Amino acid sequence: MKLYLKIWRQKDASTPGKIVDYTLDGVEGDMSFLEMLDILNEELVSKGEEPVEFDHDCREGICGTCSLQINGEPHGPDRLITTCQLHMRKFNDGDTIVIEPFRAKAFPVIKDLIVDRSAFDRIQQAGGYISVNTSGNTIDANAIPINKHAADEAMDAATCIGCGACVAACKNASAMLFTSAKVSQFALLPQGRVEAVERVQNMVRQMDLEGFGNCTNTGACEVECPKGISLTNIARMNREYLSASLKG
Repeated sequence: MKLYLKIWRQKDASTPGKIVDYTLDGVEGDMSFLEMLDILNEELVSKGEEPVEFDHDCREGICGTCSLQINGEPHGPDRLITTCQLHMRKFNDGDTIVIEPFRAKAFPVIKDLIVDRSAFDRIQQAGGYISVNTSGNTIDANAIPINKHAADEAMDAATCIGCGACVAACKNASAMLFTSAKVSQFALLPQGRVEAVERVQNMVRQMDLEGFGNCTNTGACEVECPKGISLTNIARMNREYLSASLKG
């Protein structure tokens, strides 16, 4: 395939960026999207040009770092996959592909297609954990009976990989789906109920401090999420937050 690429290039966070046109020939349908970018970079380096910087790590849909806006969609035209799992068979010979970083005030561009998503880390650090005394007489987690339905829902929420597609898809750049998934995975389990009040208050407070917008129930976040995290998690977090506020 011959493809026409329009890629966002930006030297650093303080330098204005722009779309740069590239033409790439010989792209095979079995290539992943990142492999296609690898080939482009090989060509650029061979010409003595600066390669396109983009985030990646596992290339197995686990780490969530390979987040790109492809033709206006987070992770591209396929569903329930990350960018690294997107194959070029989803495109046609002669297609024009626009590749940009995720856009959000809380996700500033570092260089080219790489954004700073450390805001997610700070939300997680604000309460996305369980405090456990690991010294002395510890209790095996399996000793606490957990309802199968609650365990399944908690596991579904825990599959969130923090890629940021929900933020990129939202017109308000809201992080409600991410934050609610992190709240839900603990709120549904007895181990998480001990710190439930502080957790939801602290995580929502940090989310607001990072500059993310609010949820308008559009649902684009769930549609674009590579792990299919449900909007019901947002409803659960809202209930948790209201309950925590009433408790003072």
